[in-house]
Amino acid sequence: MKRFESFLIKLVFVQLIFLVLAQLLLTNQDISPYLSKVIHYEGVTKDTYSKILETFDQQ
Repeated sequence: MKRFESFLIKLVFVQLIFLVLAQLLLTNQDISPYLSKVIHYEGVTKDTYSKILETFDQQ
């Protein structure tokens, strides 16, 4: 049982290291556009501007 517990502790430390590395990569401004696809959904990478027509409903 002691061997299994030591294995679990090592596994937790490895997961913690990978979690910290992943967070550092995602917060890096130069690398994050290549790792996250959210900017493609938001349209941040597009250089085109569309004219928006706003309408107001008056009831």
